[in-house]
Amino acid sequence: MKNQIELPWIEAGYQLFSKEGPAGLKVDILARAVGISRSSFYHLFGDLDIFQEKLLMYHSEMASNVAESVKLCKNIEPDFLLMMIKYQDYFFFNRQLRIHRENETFRRGFEDAISQIQKEASAIWSDMVGLEHKPEMARNIFRIAADILFHRITRETMNYEWLLGFLKEIKLLIKGMDKESK
Repeated sequence: MKNQIELPWIEAGYQLFSKEGPAGLKVDILARAVGISRSSFYHLFGDLDIFQEKLLMYHSEMASNVAESVKLCKNIEPDFLLMMIKYQDYFFFNRQLRIHRENETFRRGFEDAISQIQKEASAIWSDMVGLEHKPEMARNIFRIAADILFHRITRETMNYEWLLGFLKEIKLLIKGMDKESK
């Protein structure tokens, strides 16, 4: 995000969207959060549609930053889980994009973001789920697990213990599938 004048608005909008989705993006609420008049918003962005476009561009930048952090993770437990907690606004923004995927722009934003994370996490994910030799299956399970995660997780449950329990559930599911296939 190059424009430092826009940045406080974008950061406030990012937090609001991550909590409430597109319905939370109201100029009055944004202006109060930033502490600047509504007219400044309209001067900078024109309308909420343009603001949402800039918000999604910011999210794409965040996806690149988070993907760089994922590269540093040596394992899912604890590295990746702790990284998720650190970047929880990013993950909740993705959650909102996923929930509102009927909007084509949101769907594309979600797909772009989740693909970047999946690409960087694929090796440690495959290792954790025991599918090192089945990368396609590991990718598919990652997508399904992410989808389930985004439906279940809340701000109250975004903690290490809950995430660890969720992973254990995924591992049990995979173990059960493996037993069934033999």
